[in-house]
Amino acid sequence: MFDSIYTSTGVSASQFFIMAAASIVSGFLYAWIMSFRIRAKKRFFIVTAVVPFIVAAVITFVSGNIGAGVAVGGAFSLIRFRSAPGSADEISSLLIAMGSGIAFGMGYVAYGVIILVGMALIYLVLSLLPIFEHKFMTEERMLRITIPESLEYSGAFDDTFRHYLRSYENTGVKTTGMGSMFRLSFRIVMKDPAEEKAFIDELRTKNGNLEISVLPYTEPQNQL
Repeated sequence: MFDSIYTSTGVSASQFFIMAAASIVSGFLYAWIMSFRIRAKKRFFIVTAVVPFIVAAVITFVSGNIGAGVAVGGAFSLIRFRSAPGSADEISSLLIAMGSGIAFGMGYVAYGVIILVGMALIYLVLSLLPIFEHKFMTEERMLRITIPESLEYSGAFDDTFRHYLRSYENTGVKTTGMGSMFRLSFRIVMKDPAEEKAFIDELRTKNGNLEISVLPYTEPQNQL
C-alpha cells in the first residue's frame, strides 16, 4: 500500500491515471477543508486543489532527466517572481500541496493522500484550539498619526503616550500629501482600552486635527 506504484521500467498509462485520480480527488478534498480556515478567493482554492497533480505530473515526466529537471526549475522560478505575495496561510497551504505532489509524482500515492488530508485536518484543529493566542498580542494596536511638516514630531506626543499607553514603539515615519505632511506609525498597548476616544481627542489637539487611526496590529510588509 505504501510502496510506489511506478516500476523501474517506466510509468504505464494505468499507473499514471491512478496517480492522477488520487492526486486530484485528495487535492480537492484538501482545498475544501482548508477553505474553512483560510480567507481567500475561490480561484485560490481551485489552484490549490490542482497543484498536487500538476507537481506530480512534472515529477513523473522529468524523473531521471536532469536537463528537463533544471528547465522546469527555471520555469517555476519565473512563475514565483511574477506572483503577488500571499498571506502566511496561503503560502503554507501551497507548500503542503506541492509537497504532496512530489510524493504523488514518485508513485507514493498513499503518502500523498496522507500528507494532504492529514495536514489539512491538523491545520483545522490547530486553528480551532486556543493556542498561540497570547494576550499581549491581542492588546497591541497600530497607531498612525498624520502631522504637518512644520511640527517637530520627535517627542511631541510623549506626554500623551505616557498618560494613556502601557507601552509604545515608533515603527517608522513616512511623508505623505506630496511631502507636505508626515505619517508616524507606532505599535502601542493601551492602559485602558475604554480611554481610546479620549486618547485620540488629545492627539488631535497636537496634530492640527489631521488624520489619526488606531488599528489592530499586524506585521505587514509595509506598515506605513
